[in-house]
Amino acid sequence: MSAPHMTAEVDTPAARLLGWDCLELWVGNARTTAGFLMSVFGFACTAYAGPETGVRHKASYVLEQGEIRLVVSAALEAQSPIAAHVRTHGDGVHDLAWLVDDARAAFSAAVSRGARPVRHPWEEVDDQGVLVLAQIGTYGETVHTFVDRTRYRGTRLEPGYGTDHLPPTPVGPPVGLKAVDHVVGNVEQGRLDDWVHFYAHVLGFSPMLHFSEDQISTEYSALASTVVWDGKRVVMPINEPAIGRRKSQIQEYLEAYDGPGVQHVALRTDDIVASVDALAARGVRFMEVPDTYYDEARQRLEGVELPWADLERLGILVDRDPGGHLLQIFTETVTDRPALFFEIIERRGATGFGEGNFKALFEAIERDQARRGNL
Repeated sequence: MSAPHMTAEVDTPAARLLGWDCLELWVGNARTTAGFLMSVFGFACTAYAGPETGVRHKASYVLEQGEIRLVVSAALEAQSPIAAHVRTHGDGVHDLAWLVDDARAAFSAAVSRGARPVRHPWEEVDDQGVLVLAQIGTYGETVHTFVDRTRYRGTRLEPGYGTDHLPPTPVGPPVGLKAVDHVVGNVEQGRLDDWVHFYAHVLGFSPMLHFSEDQISTEYSALASTVVWDGKRVVMPINEPAIGRRKSQIQEYLEAYDGPGVQHVALRTDDIVASVDALAARGVRFMEVPDTYYDEARQRLEGVELPWADLERLGILVDRDPGGHLLQIFTETVTDRPALFFEIIERRGATGFGEGNFKALFEAIERDQARRGNL
């Protein structure tokens, strides 16, 4: 995303970040989940790890589209931490992995500033070179892995992955997703400031935007949110529930997921109409907004030339800020528990997050909550 450039302090982990490496999902059935993401979101499987490649404890599928890399992993042993994670949380995003110029230095800086070490630096070696990794904890059971590829020549994710006999690419129109725009986490009420402090003072991120519960509220519920980022590519909004007349969508997530975690992943496209047309044709279901939304949106975006007929036909939301405008749409939850969903976003100069759409979005989420009996 384009925004005013800010440089992280040179001795912080953020100063060593080069961008997203991958997002790893821990699920109950990796083959099925990978097939779903390939079929409906248009990802291609580029590598696999499992018994056939010498990996005995898990099955993992690497899915790629544009610069996006997802890893879908499931346990092959009952005592696996993946199995324990799925028993507690259901399917979800476990690892937000960052590409860094030096994993050992990033880990050392993070831990010296107060980060919780999950796994000290280790090496993975094969005939393609040496991959260096290290891991710290963040909200809930979510982790950040620092990935150093400077001495690894291979195109695979890491040693132990193979490229033979991969699942074929399903039939369907190309979707055109390009990159991870941002990743949103939900934390308990009263913990937002703690986690903003963690990203700012431990990892060296900068607060980018803050939305109070007065700005993000409906008749029934409210939440507060702060966006932190590394000043370049890694953008992470964090939400907490606020007291309202009924249960906040964030509180529903925390109860369903049994703790904090990743709420949604925003994927960027250069042509949202074409992408959403393709996703709808592939079977993706999106949250619905009332028809009256577009009367108000046309007033907010007066003077901006937009394909209004297509936006209304597909249910795409639109917003503007001083830098330009953006278009966005949100899928229904893609997990059995009402937890993880995806956002598709196209930025035309805007650096915000669709603040003008908050009310319409959260009312749409509340309608889904009501159908589940959780509002």
